[in-house]
Amino acid sequence: MRRFGLGVDIELKHLGPGDIDWLVAEHRRLYTRDEGFDETFPALVREILEDFDADHDPSCERAFIAWDGGQRLGSIFCVREDAQTAKLRLFLLTPAARGRGLGKRMLGECMGFARASGYRRMALWTHESHRAACALYEKTGWRLVRSEPKRSFGMAVVEQGWEIDL
Repeated sequence: MRRFGLGVDIELKHLGPGDIDWLVAEHRRLYTRDEGFDETFPALVREILEDFDADHDPSCERAFIAWDGGQRLGSIFCVREDAQTAKLRLFLLTPAARGRGLGKRMLGECMGFARASGYRRMALWTHESHRAACALYEKTGWRLVRSEPKRSFGMAVVEQGWEIDL
């Protein structure tokens, strides 16, 4: 394991006990604070997580939950969109974990898993306001393929679609 200046070695674990509630709470806290999103957003996050937990295929879908000792730092998920395409979902880092290379590592692990699972490409959906994540996607070879204004989660947003060939 590699150290990221966050304390003990960072581990990437699969979804475990308490992770769903923690992820919903962190998405609620951060997206309400930073984006002004309403309660429909954490409700969507819970639905995505519960569906994943109940019905994911471990041969081609995986959760990566970043842990520093006993503290969760973030998540990234690889899920099946279709036979050729993996979908990146729920990429989140706590503010304390940002800017130290952990996001790049997590993205690389998720993409590596997708590649090893036989996917030929990955896709994701995000918002233009997530500038650091979008910069990371661009730096790692992702292409912006869609950008459109919408109203989601009680806010005016610019939704984006990104893709990369694996």
